[in-house]
Formats: sequence, C-alpha cells, structure tokens
Amino acid sequence: MSTPSREIRLAARPHGEPQPSDFELVDVELPDPGPGEVLVRNSYMSVDPYMRGRMNDAKSYVPPFQLGQPLDGGAIGEVVASEFEGLEPGDVVLHGLGWREHAIVPGAHARKVDLDGLSPSVFLGVLGMPGLTAYAGLLDVGELKDGDVVFVSGAAGAVGSLAGQIAKLRGTTVIGSAGTPEKVAHLVDDLGFDEAFNYKDGPVAEQLAAAAPDGIDVYFDNVGGEHLEAAIHIMNRDGRIAMCGMISNYNATEPVPGPDNLMQIIGKRLNLRGFIVSDHGARLRDLHAEVGPAVREGRIEFRETVVEGLEHAPQAFIDLLRGANVGKMVVKL
Repeated sequence: MSTPSREIRLAARPHGEPQPSDFELVDVELPDPGPGEVLVRNSYMSVDPYMRGRMNDAKSYVPPFQLGQPLDGGAIGEVVASEFEGLEPGDVVLHGLGWREHAIVPGAHARKVDLDGLSPSVFLGVLGMPGLTAYAGLLDVGELKDGDVVFVSGAAGAVGSLAGQIAKLRGTTVIGSAGTPEKVAHLVDDLGFDEAFNYKDGPVAEQLAAAAPDGIDVYFDNVGGEHLEAAIHIMNRDGRIAMCGMISNYNATEPVPGPDNLMQIIGKRLNLRGFIVSDHGARLRDLHAEVGPAVREGRIEFRETVVEGLEHAPQAFIDLLRGANVGKMVVKL
C-alpha cells in the first residue's frame, strides 16, 4: 500500500540569494518500506546555512543537491511502518531525509530518540547537530581554557547562542555580535553574555575593541568577512579561532576579499582551524551528558523560530540566510 506525501525538490541552482522559484513542491506516492527500512512521518525538519553551499554545483565536503531531486537534511519523526529489527511503529527517530513529509529511511541511518518530555524539535537544535557544532567547536577546536575571553559572531543563531552559553557555564567572559537591537538584548538579558553589539551600528573592529579592551582569546566564527578581520586584529597571543561558517559570503556572486591583516597570525602565533561537525560525532554523548541536564533545568536557554508547513520551508530557508531567525529555525510538518 502506498503512502501519499509531499517533498521539496531543487528546481534551479540559485544565483546569489535563493528565490522561491528555485524550489518545487511535488506530490509523491511512497511504497511500503523494504527489508531493513522504516517509513517515517516527519514532525519537524531543519533548515541550516550549510545547505546553501550544497545548492551550488561545486565539489565540497558533501555532494551537491541534484536538480529535480528532493533536498535532504536533518529531520525527526515517528516510525509508522518498520522492516528493521529494533525499530517499531511509534518510535521517534532522528534521520537525514528532511524536506519531505514522509521518508523511507534505512533503519541503520535512523537513531531512536527518547524525548523525555522535550519537544522533538530540540533534537534538531540544542541537542542535535547545531548543539554538537557549538560544543565540539568551542571545546575541541577552540580549546577553551579557564580565564579566556570568547567572541562569538552570529551569536543569536542556533550554534552561536549555545556556544556562548557553554562558554559562560565554563566561567569565561563572552562577547557576542548580532544584527538587530532585539537580538543584542536577548544575548545579554536572556543568555547571559557579558557584552554584545549590533554589527550594523558601525565598524565591527571598533565595537569589538570597545567590548574587549584586553583582547580576546577564542573566536567562534559563524560569519567571516569583517568579523574575522576584526577578531584577528584584537586577538591575544596564542589565540584560537574555530572557523565554523562564513554566512556573510554564502550568497556572494563575486569573489569576496579576505582579511587584510593575515600577517598578524604569524606574530601572534594564532591557530585558525576550520571544522565540520560530522568529524566530531563521538562527542554527541558528551553533549547530551553535559548540556542535556542544563537544558532540562533551565540553565541553558534555547529559542526556536518555528515555521508551519512543508510548503513554507523554502521561505524559511531564505529567511534564515537573511538572519530573520532567533535561535534554531525549524519547519513543523
């Protein structure tokens, strides 16, 4: 018996900022799951900045999305039929076939989740891939130490907001940047950042210098561009930069100039290291052990921007790249 469903396909490769016409909503009929597979009814799906790079026909650390084929990404949902030993109808699973209402998922690629009173969407955010990105990026790549001064760009987003809060839990001084006065207030008043500024109010270098008169030791980079140049300029000797993303460049149609102060990396003995969260999967257990209780006890706050309906997923993604979200952007199906 087939299952009617809908999915979002890539209709055209975006040039610059994605447009609604680059996506197509398609009705499909899914077969019953075959041996080793499960049929999942998705409840939430994730939209994430890295997906923009996959829309280009370019070699990268993950294959590009294919024209005329459904997009994919993090999703969580309920098993409705199973041909995989260990997963039963009613189980909640996390998997990688988002951008669709139902999915046929290899059972080995579906991870059973114990919600323990939390919304399923939490496992796409603070306790999911963005949470692991913040955790591993800050602790393993950024090598956070006692007494550090930490700067997080894009700090009101899913990754940045958690990176800053983990740094605060570890007793360090944290500075964040965001793009609206409301987000800046959120960082200080709700998330406990020591300082925050609106990068649209003036040169980032000047605002960062005012917020960190004694320099910074760790920079968690979600933005690149002017933010990266400002961070290099103010970094203390032996500073570390965890290079997570460069969202300021994602929609660029021309080559983007790099920082003009790279010479300082040598004299200051700086360590700039790019990283991909999939290389740090072994840290997921540690994330859940340390951050999970803090989330449940309210010591870590998380926000979600929830968009209703698969048909609105493309606009949610476009809005994400424009910075319209506070915390994790998810689509409720």
